[in-house]
Amino acid sequence: MFGKLFGKGAGRPVADPHALPVPRRQKNGTYTLRALGDARVLALVEAADAGDWTAVKAALAPFDLGRDHHVLGELADLDGVQDWIGRAVEEDKEHRATALLISGARHVSWGWEARTAERAVNVTQDQWRIFHERLHIAEEHLLQAAELRPEWVTPWRRLLTSGRGMSLGPAVNETRLEAALRRDPLDLETHVEWVSQLQPRWGGESGQALAFARDAFARAPRGHRLGCVIAMAHIEDWVESDHGDCLQTDDIRAELRAAADHSVLHPAYVRRPGWQHDFNMFAMALSLAGERHTVRRVFQALDGAYTGWPWTYFAEPEQQFARRHRRA
Repeated sequence: MFGKLFGKGAGRPVADPHALPVPRRQKNGTYTLRALGDARVLALVEAADAGDWTAVKAALAPFDLGRDHHVLGELADLDGVQDWIGRAVEEDKEHRATALLISGARHVSWGWEARTAERAVNVTQDQWRIFHERLHIAEEHLLQAAELRPEWVTPWRRLLTSGRGMSLGPAVNETRLEAALRRDPLDLETHVEWVSQLQPRWGGESGQALAFARDAFARAPRGHRLGCVIAMAHIEDWVESDHGDCLQTDDIRAELRAAADHSVLHPAYVRRPGWQHDFNMFAMALSLAGERHTVRRVFQALDGAYTGWPWTYFAEPEQQFARRHRRA
């Protein structure tokens, strides 16, 4: 089944020649999105999985890795990249910035894999050591990539994540935020990362993240994916409230509806590779808020496509997605 991935708006999608066939669905009608639903991204992932740097470079041709967080994320989350990317950094001088960026992003993800999602008090000393060793390499490589390609925003967004993990402090992280936003004032991933940074569990104050998200959203053009920052700010508030029913108010439901209509459900919204991640943010936020109408439109657009983030905040993320998809 092709052609339900790209195009403008939330109405009839435009057929896309690069769309992957929808895989076999589970009994509940859902499936896990693979390679952003794009055949070109799948070719990139397969080349990276094989450790074929020449093929990786060829597969990257349609994408701008310095701005495309989703494509970079596919490489950052792929186990095994760390085993060969160092050779590319050392040997390929022409594409060193790209290799450094991939290596840095992979070491950030690899570091967090060692730390795990446990609360800090439950992380062992050995896990902390490995975590910091990997983040140290990530910092070095991302800063070099940013120096070689000063127009790129993706290194700075990843440096926000590593900076938080290494507890570098507000001065360093605020400088990195400013660096990212100078390169793209409307970059969604940078805003979402800062929403996490402003949570009380990372040293922020209650209400800071939502105020930041609302200010960003007020500057977003119609159809821009930055509206997702409102969804993530409310999800983060839900996490901080220890998974209660804090989002189930008329005001929050109205705010989420307005943000969805202004962004992912607006006719000007363009479905690029990874658009399902945007819709999953709204699907989770709207369902947590108990919203019944806009959430249906969001789940209908997804047509069962599940992305791990942000559902991983649940103990059983896939089951939660499937349950809420069924209800909608």
